[in-house]
Amino acid sequence: MQIVREPIAIGTLTRMTERMFGNLVKAVVDVEREIMAIDAEMHADEEALLLGDGSRQTSLWGVNLHAGQFGTPDFIEFDSVINIRPSQGNRTRSVDDPDARARVVAMVNRLVTA
Repeated sequence: MQIVREPIAIGTLTRMTERMFGNLVKAVVDVEREIMAIDAEMHADEEALLLGDGSRQTSLWGVNLHAGQFGTPDFIEFDSVINIRPSQGNRTRSVDDPDARARVVAMVNRLVTA
């Protein structure tokens, strides 16, 4: 598990998929601090890592990154239990707010490069 503060290559994610789930890497994106945690079995573990590093829970969103789909709309999958936050108006495992989704996509696209 690690915190990504600077861009990483898609090849790095591809190697992580081979070790973990075979087709995806779990990630938690902090849209305020513009960082993300990757390479854990559970989004909750990455969330805890970022909270311990100073992130606020309201800024964290869980996604799955499908390395084999890099460069397509299917690269980022919005599906995580940590996203269920009725207090923030998010009642699903997805990220319902279009602005929050756009911020997550922008962050992932900045932090994962070809």
